[in-house]
Amino acid sequence: LPNEVRIEFERVFDCEVRDGYGLTETAPVLTVTPLGAGRIGTVGLALPHVELTIATDGEILARGPNVMIGYYRNPDATAAVIRDGWFYTGDIGRIDADGYVSITDRKKELIKYSGFQVPPAELEGILLEHPAVADSAVIGKADVEHGEIPKAFVVLKADAQATDGELMAYVAQQVATFKQVREIEFVDAIPKNASGKLLRRVLVEQERAKGG
Repeated sequence: LPNEVRIEFERVFDCEVRDGYGLTETAPVLTVTPLGAGRIGTVGLALPHVELTIATDGEILARGPNVMIGYYRNPDATAAVIRDGWFYTGDIGRIDADGYVSITDRKKELIKYSGFQVPPAELEGILLEHPAVADSAVIGKADVEHGEIPKAFVVLKADAQATDGELMAYVAQQVATFKQVREIEFVDAIPKNASGKLLRRVLVEQERAKGG
């Protein structure tokens, strides 16, 4: 949930949004924000009896009584995500000194730019903070020199105007050089599933079909 959406929702509806995090394989919750003790940008603290740690590549690992034993009749898939008693979530994140967990992206969706890992969700969040942007999605586009470059798909707000150069400069002011958006395509809508989850893979497939 982008921070600006959370803040605006709380303002409009005069309520507290409590973030949480989990997967189907964790039945389904790992963390939740304590009432009145939320930290914007985090998904709260681990539930009782749940252990979380961060692998060297930034992936979140979990174990506890709510974590699945394995996938039904699929030992290969099970072995791919459960190793040494830890469940490899496939999510990239961090845990601060107080135990609050932040999710930055899905491991398989990280953009590999010249050996650096670029989280698309971070760039999407920055673009959404621009007053002209209604929605955005960022993917890795194949590039001969860098391997992949961050490409953004942007939906502008009604009657709003912004150029690709303006938006790329806006992002560049807030991120390291290797994270900068290198290309922008303006679209009418961002593909999402029925629950509103962004479907980056659809954009990746469309880009590949165009030879990108």
